[in-house]
Amino acid sequence: MSSHSFSAHTAEEDNRNESIKIYVNGDLLPKNEAMVSVYDSGFMLGDGIWEGLRIYNGKIAFLDDHLDRLYASAKVLDFELGLSREDMVKALYNTLEANGMTHDAHLRLMVTRGKKKKPFQDPRLSIYGATTVIIAEHSKPSEKVKNEGMSLFTVHVVRGQPNSQDPKLNSHSKINCITALIQAQKAGADEALMLDPHGFVATCNSTNFFIVRKGEVWTSTPKYCMNGITRQKVIDICKADGIVVHETDFSLFEVYGSDEAFVTGTFAGQTPVNSIDGRIVGDGKPGPVFKRINALYKELATAQ
Repeated sequence: MSSHSFSAHTAEEDNRNESIKIYVNGDLLPKNEAMVSVYDSGFMLGDGIWEGLRIYNGKIAFLDDHLDRLYASAKVLDFELGLSREDMVKALYNTLEANGMTHDAHLRLMVTRGKKKKPFQDPRLSIYGATTVIIAEHSKPSEKVKNEGMSLFTVHVVRGQPNSQDPKLNSHSKINCITALIQAQKAGADEALMLDPHGFVATCNSTNFFIVRKGEVWTSTPKYCMNGITRQKVIDICKADGIVVHETDFSLFEVYGSDEAFVTGTFAGQTPVNSIDGRIVGDGKPGPVFKRINALYKELATAQ
């Protein structure tokens, strides 16, 4: 097992999170009182959607992009969120205000189909309306992980076809990703690198994956990965700053010979990768292209 237990979501410890207030269907409740029904469709079946949001200087970064995805996902799953976009924004900021959070904070917004009348799959049994939960935490990405990077292991669990479970859908049903992560951890790595059904590199279990070869940035096509908002911002940054970026199919051959590798996600922005399948990436330290993109992303996120 990995001795340091790094991940792209490793955060600095913050005792203030023991006394946070959590939004549950309009109420702000102490952490140990915030609960949903055992009949809730999210608990029972993973029938729900979510967004991770980051707060910089009092503002939720790229909020419109996240809400676009949330409401599109609700349309796919055919349930009403129960809150207009305007009211959802108010709920998010009210939760932050109730917790006195303006920076180095992370929100997890979760909406399920709601409580069921009977404990079965049929969505028509969810007759009480959507369940909305917002967890806001003081959460600063680990400096140790940012400086040292994390390790990946390529797993046999592949990303699904869109006609099985569409990777673009940010659903509560994460078993595919969880089983991938378990395999990687059992192999002694921090997180999983996942392939698509054709054997090309797709994504990591909870983040999007990038490599750098000869100063050029590579990432997979969006066909089999979560179309991450941070992923798209990095692609946009590269194009705006004159860094060549490829969205293309590539295999582990290109990965093992890469000069740098990193992952992207809302929580930490960009996290360096120091080894993949036991092979050291570059010199095993965060590289110059990663550092450049990371700095440009911070500028973009804090300029919202």
